[in-house]
Order: sequence, then structure tokens, then C-alpha cells
Amino acid sequence: MANLVTIEAEARERAGKGAARATRRQGKVPAVIYGAKQAPTMISIDPKVLLREMHRGGWRSRLFEIKHDGQTTRALIRDVSVHPVTDVPEHVDFQRLATGEKMKIAVSVHFSNEATSPGIKRGGMLNVVRHTVECYVDPDSVPDQFEADLGAMEINDNLRWSNLRGTDGIRPVIQDRDFVIATLAAPTKMPDVVVDGGTPAGGTKAPTKAAPKKK
Repeated sequence: MANLVTIEAEARERAGKGAARATRRQGKVPAVIYGAKQAPTMISIDPKVLLREMHRGGWRSRLFEIKHDGQTTRALIRDVSVHPVTDVPEHVDFQRLATGEKMKIAVSVHFSNEATSPGIKRGGMLNVVRHTVECYVDPDSVPDQFEADLGAMEINDNLRWSNLRGTDGIRPVIQDRDFVIATLAAPTKMPDVVVDGGTPAGGTKAPTKAAPKKK
């Protein structure tokens, strides 16, 4: 399960676009914490900290402890607005988590052991149906990711929700079926296997070069 990541934040007194621009001019990223039936809390955070977490991957399902105004708030990142040209974060929405409250989040799926899959070795093509899975989780048990082991997959096999690792105690949003995460499809063209004599299996004999004429 995920470890808490601490973010140091500063309080913001004013809301609105003008206040947000002023915060950015000070080298900070404006943000808001909402949810849990409480009034929104306006904060600003260090952009380097935010970029560090975003570059780690899986940040949408990572649980954060935000320290501000002498208090600590647990929250998830729900949205990050970025500059259309530079991709620099311009605003962050955090969702506050209440103890005992189930949260719906998208957990990423990590695929492993592709190199040992017998189906992939034979040219099978991995088709990923879901890179993330929406689940209901407890704030104290937010997973970093689910593990999808491809090590035993053959061509035409399906990898389903029940095959994932790290799902104990977690309820997926989809409940009516054991849904597919990925499939291993047959290659579009099987390579020719040449038998003795230069004849492809199931084909005609390969042409041979004519002997040179004697002068």
C-alpha cells in the first residue's frame, strides 16, 4: 500500500484569477483543498515538489499529507492545470479525505515479466485494455499500483481483474464481471519455417540457382 507523501504548503487568503496570478509571480503554484463536507482551503505549494511527484508516475492514486496553518490534511490530487505551451503546473485541486470514507480512484496497472511470457516469445501481441482500474478504496489503504504478471501468458490468453496482484480488500467499480485487463493476440503473420531441402512448411520448394554453362 502507498506511503504518505508530505507536502509543505502555505495558506492563501484570497481566491480568484488575480490572486492566483500573484501567487505564480511569487514562484508558487496556487492550489485548493476541497471535500469531506468542509469549506475549501486555499494554499500554495512549491512547484519543484509538485513536479517531482508528477514525474514519479501514479500520482493520481498517491496519498498526500499537506501541512498548512499548523494542521495536516490528507488528500489526493484530483486535477492539475498546466500552461498550454510550457506544461508548467498552474493550479492544483486536492480532494480532502475523511477517515472511513471510501474514495473512488484510478489505480495504474504495472505489467511485468513480458520477457518470460511464452506467448510473447512466439510473436504474440499484447493488447492492453485497461492501463488503470477504477476502485473504491479506504484512505488508509490506497495502493500505488496493481501488478499484472505476464510470465505464464500464452497466445489467446486473457488477463483479468482476478489475476492482478495487490487487490486484496479493494472493490473495483465494475462488479458484474471478471473484466479483462489485457489480451495476448496471435501475430498477424506467422514466420515461415523452412524444412530440409529449402521447402517452407506447407509451401512449395524454394527455387534453386541454375548451374553455370560450361564454355
